[in-house]
Amino acid sequence: MSKLTKNQKIAYAKVEPGKAYKLAEAAALLKEITFTKFDASVDIDVRLGVDPRKANQMVRGVVTLPHGTGKQVRVLVLCTPDKETEAKEAGADYVGLDEYIDKIKGGWTDVDVIITSPNVMGKVGALGRILGPRGLMPNPKTGTVTMEIGKAVKEVKAGKIDFKVDKFGIVHTSVGKISFTPEQIVDNAKEFMSMILKLKPAAAKGSYVKSIYLSTTMSPGVQVDPKSVETK
Repeated sequence: MSKLTKNQKIAYAKVEPGKAYKLAEAAALLKEITFTKFDASVDIDVRLGVDPRKANQMVRGVVTLPHGTGKQVRVLVLCTPDKETEAKEAGADYVGLDEYIDKIKGGWTDVDVIITSPNVMGKVGALGRILGPRGLMPNPKTGTVTMEIGKAVKEVKAGKIDFKVDKFGIVHTSVGKISFTPEQIVDNAKEFMSMILKLKPAAAKGSYVKSIYLSTTMSPGVQVDPKSVETK
């Protein structure tokens, strides 16, 4: 195991082992234990009491964070010419169809979100083997396959994220940047957890939210008391 740096030692010393902090305490503590020179992402990891191998226990959804993600989200819209102006006016970074499909086939995937309309999914579907593993495949369930192209672009730019439980029963996503105030981190985390709770599968038995951790890109994880994120 590599030796801890001076800052890492300070960070670990401030996190009480085994303690589950209130959400507001955890958000404030993150600001104290993050020493990166860049604006680190604030990540949340939620272990759920579900079996993702069973279709009726899959947890997947979308949520718009009230304070956004803090990231510059690069959006590609694959659409017919009649939708191009709408996409550009909404703030899409790249707009087109055949030329971008060819670029993607050539290995280009330098975007964060791809939005398309149902009438071109026949062409986009052929990119599944490239886009699927990168989490870029448009999906009606996440609002990225829609005729309301402009609305979809604006929502993504405003902080709309999609999430999905992994094979270990954990949902992982970013809820902001360390430059956010503790209050902004709390607001975003609560909005995310509110959606997680709404999506509880009827088939899930026992404790649903087993654990919650907040961390930044290079900080220790801070355990959060699930009761402190309960929303009305």
